[in-house]
Amino acid sequence: MGIKSNSKSKSNSKVLTLPTILTLARIAAIPLLVATFYMDGWRGTGGCTSIFTAAAITDWLDGFIARKMNLNSTFGAFLDPVADKLMVATTLILLCTQPLDLPLFSQTPWLLIIPSITIIGREITMSALREWAASQGSKLQQAVAVNNLGKWKTATQMTSLTILLATRHCSHGGPALLVASGVLLLYMSAGLAIWSFVVYMSKIQKVLLR
Repeated sequence: MGIKSNSKSKSNSKVLTLPTILTLARIAAIPLLVATFYMDGWRGTGGCTSIFTAAAITDWLDGFIARKMNLNSTFGAFLDPVADKLMVATTLILLCTQPLDLPLFSQTPWLLIIPSITIIGREITMSALREWAASQGSKLQQAVAVNNLGKWKTATQMTSLTILLATRHCSHGGPALLVASGVLLLYMSAGLAIWSFVVYMSKIQKVLLR
């Protein structure tokens, strides 16, 4: 009985590691992100931006802790990209529901929709591709592992979304130039998403199309 209890305790501690708890916290923060996004005034803008920024920081932090403290787990490896995709997709959809509050962008409500569809569509396709590659063996799975292009995509994506959340109401946010930089970075992120996808496909196309 004692052996079973110890085994169960070790199993639970392996699942609920500190990195996994941080990842679960990111998922739990999504309803708060949505709620603060639709709040009026600087409190809503500040709260929403702070939640997203904290999520972006913990995304890096949980990976750092897992590597340094050897707290990697199968559950954490599965959950981490899910949390990232949910947070990013939610933020992109939220931004698309409200046109940018600037005369320069008021006549182009589709401005954020194009890169948002590109990024979300790429993530859905890559998830399916990685699932398929995992079923084909370690060599193909390694071919679709995250590369440097993917890391740059994530960095520009997180930066652009932080800027756009912070400046979505210009009366509380920054100048038009700052908003424009957020939009530009989002398009750069979408471009990197397509580029990295093409690189992945070039590595496995012979197997995928046979």
